[in-house]
Amino acid sequence: MNKFIGVLLILVLAASCKNETEPIVKITTEFGDIKIRLYDKTPKHRDNFLKLVDEKFYDGLLFHRVINHFMIQGGDPTSKNAGPDVMLGEGDVDYRIDAEFVPEYFHKKGVLAAAREGDDTNPERKSSGAQFYIVQGNVYSPEQLEATVKSINERRKMALYGRLKNQYKNEFARLQEANDSKALDELSEKLTRECDSLFVNEEFVLTEAQKQAYTTVGGTPHLDGQYTVYGEVFEGLDVVDKIAAVKTGRADRPVEDVVIKSIRKE
Repeated sequence: MNKFIGVLLILVLAASCKNETEPIVKITTEFGDIKIRLYDKTPKHRDNFLKLVDEKFYDGLLFHRVINHFMIQGGDPTSKNAGPDVMLGEGDVDYRIDAEFVPEYFHKKGVLAAAREGDDTNPERKSSGAQFYIVQGNVYSPEQLEATVKSINERRKMALYGRLKNQYKNEFARLQEANDSKALDELSEKLTRECDSLFVNEEFVLTEAQKQAYTTVGGTPHLDGQYTVYGEVFEGLDVVDKIAAVKTGRADRPVEDVVIKSIRKE
């Protein structure tokens, strides 16, 4: 029995030390505190966030974009002391961070992730240097999750086809001007085959860990592989829920400011 207890103790200690090197930060708001562990496997995002925290960059900024059952977003430097009618969300520092996509990190409830500009202007999916969001999301039934994955893949395939078609826009324009319907059909069929071939590498397929999380804890699966996840709330999920539930107005900005009083290393 003592030997068995000793083995259990070793396992518990190993589990508690597993994330010992991962830094912890505390976001203080009027709704309470949110404690986040920053992942070591996303070092560029971790180190940048800690740098901004050390500089007290986030103190006094707002959670300027809040969507219930989706996420809460902050980090726009222009949000500090911003008037009630000011449109927010475009402010940032003067650099981006290279994407750090780690398969085991996905958009379950409570993760910290980096905002970014869209694929049209940012095809490498580099992250904002300052803006971040914390996922709230929804809990899915297995059937809802399956339908969501199907919808995600349909949208991604359409987007891929659009990008491919854009590469041939001059050729399409020439054939349309010549009213050459046969050549247009052939070009469209060629693009469809190319899209099908390339989509094999882009198709969204859930792991068992994702399925388990999205049907129990919840989250936002359509963001997976699109935005860098680099941390996780381990205390204060109720605070995230409270902030997500506030009344919002234009551009999803809370009607009453939700201020980030401070972010500090623990």
